[in-house]
Amino acid sequence: MPVTLERSGEVSILRFDDGENRFTSAWLDEVDRALDDVVAQAPTALVTTGTGKFYSNGLDVDQLMTPGAAREAYLARVQRLLAKVLTLGVPTVAAVNGHAFGAGAMLALAHDFRVMNSEKGFFCLPEIDLKLSFAPGMARLIQSKVTPAAAIEAMTTGRRYGGPDASAAAFVDAVAAPDELETSAIERAAALVGKDVPTLTAIKSELFTVAVEALRA
Repeated sequence: MPVTLERSGEVSILRFDDGENRFTSAWLDEVDRALDDVVAQAPTALVTTGTGKFYSNGLDVDQLMTPGAAREAYLARVQRLLAKVLTLGVPTVAAVNGHAFGAGAMLALAHDFRVMNSEKGFFCLPEIDLKLSFAPGMARLIQSKVTPAAAIEAMTTGRRYGGPDASAAAFVDAVAAPDELETSAIERAAALVGKDVPTLTAIKSELFTVAVEALRA
């Protein structure tokens, strides 16, 4: 299974366990279903995390390289998932255990809060070095979560941010040692359990209207 859904008290833990955790069709299917299951289990809060070296290495290269309509359909599907996380009706915390590159970094940004490994892994938007432009929805998502200065640096230079640098640039809200990362994220999420699902969904949708509309376009 590319993902597993667990519980720790009242907190749901969605664990990505598919190597680099790239956005393959199977991975997208499993994550999408798991998000529905999490909301159905409310009251809860969600923590997502990876295993090994990666939180997520982003887009599936094979699908990204397909021509024409197939590529556009794939990117649209990825953006719908990002919009779903961005507006999910339960509190969300990304425990960024390792590398979060490209769309993997955007997935972390779509969460309400982020805690990153202080010792291992990079947060990076490498599109400039891959000669790829940002889809409008993805660009709006990044801009909705970080300062203009941070967005410019990350998007135009492809800089790799370790945990402390990612925290300084406010890509993440906190850092934690590897053996404390998941516990830190769960504690942060547990403190937020009990929010009303429709109300939280509506508030997030209003907060990020521009990004949500662009992602779903």
